[in-house]
Parts: sequence; structure tokens; C-alpha cells
Amino acid sequence: MTFDPTLLAPYLPDLAAGARLTALACALSLAGGLALGVIVALLRASAAPLARRLAGIYVDIFRNVPFIVQLFFLFYGLPEIGIELDAFSTGVLALSLAGGAFTSDAVRAGILAIDPGVIEAAQVSGLSRRVIYQKIVLPIALRTSVRPLGSVFVNLILTSSILSAITLNEVTGAAKIVAADTFAPFEVYALLLLAYVSLTYLVSLTAGALHRHLNRDRALGAR
Repeated sequence: MTFDPTLLAPYLPDLAAGARLTALACALSLAGGLALGVIVALLRASAAPLARRLAGIYVDIFRNVPFIVQLFFLFYGLPEIGIELDAFSTGVLALSLAGGAFTSDAVRAGILAIDPGVIEAAQVSGLSRRVIYQKIVLPIALRTSVRPLGSVFVNLILTSSILSAITLNEVTGAAKIVAADTFAPFEVYALLLLAYVSLTYLVSLTAGALHRHLNRDRALGAR
């Protein structure tokens, strides 16, 4: 067997288009998952038993059901009750729902890590519960959750490869087509492997750098 990456040159635009689709799906899913995760985390930390229970059920479902089952349910199951979405919208929705469950864990951990004295001081100052969470609790929780949120984003990138199962030609789906056309699966999947490793490593480095930047005052105070 000879390794000949030049075979892929004519197909690089197709692979690049798939990579752009992956990037767009992951970016939208990260935004959706973050928004959903923050809401769920607040519900799980609330004083209302029903809200905590419902939020817990949501997290349990999306953490304990295989992602491909969730994806097939949304893509093949929902049309049976009159709800039809294209492959891209379905993929973004599925990733957002799954990502929201894991994001809520990271944000909730950040909320629980806050010194209760900080919240008590804000309450004594006469601030409303909404203002306390909006101006104090959430900023601190999100700042301390940057690193685990980076791990959630990495997981979203890796999970997005499953979207090819619903005919979405993101980068993995495009790679399958190219491998079939060129009969060069080794070269194609070697390039795909390198792309995923590079992207996820970059995201991890970025999350680490952002975490250090946002928490530099705490690091200085600990010295």
C-alpha cells in the first residue's frame, strides 16, 4: 500500500464545504446548548421542587439515551406526528438538546461552587433574586465553568460526526463520499483524523487560555 495524499486534491473543496457545515452546526449548537444549559441549571438550583424535578428528568433523558437514538427520533420519528425538519436543522436541534444537558451540569457546578456568603451579602444589600442571579451568580458560575464548557464543546464537535447518519454531508459525511469515489479510505480518514485532532486540541487550548484570563484575579489573590 502506498500513501498518496495527492489523490484528494480534486476533492478538497468538497471536504472544505463539509468542514464549514460542521463548524456552523457546532457553533449554533454551542449557542443553543449554552442557553438551554443555563436555563436548566437555574431550574435545578431553584427552590421550586417541581422545577428541579422536571429539569432533572430532562438531563437524565439526554444523558442516558444514545445520541444516535435521539437523532433518529427527531429526524424519522417527529414527521410521523407532523413535525418535519431538514437534516441540518434536525442536527442542530439534536446537538443543542444533548449539549444543553451536559452544559447544565457544568453551569450548575459553577453555581454550587459560589461561596454562600456572597449571595447572603447581596441579599442583605436588598438586591432581588433576579438581580443577584443575573449580575452576580451567573457571571461567576460561567467564569469558573469555562474549562468544563470547553470539554462540552469538544464533545459536540466529536458527536457531530454522527449527523452523517441522517444524510447531512458534514465533514464526516463528505469524507465517506470521497473515500467511495477515490477508493483511498486510508488517505481520506487519515486527513479526517488529523482535522478532528487539530480542531479539538485548538478548542481545548482556547478554553484553557480563556479560563486563565477570566480567573487571573483569583490566581493573583491566592498567591
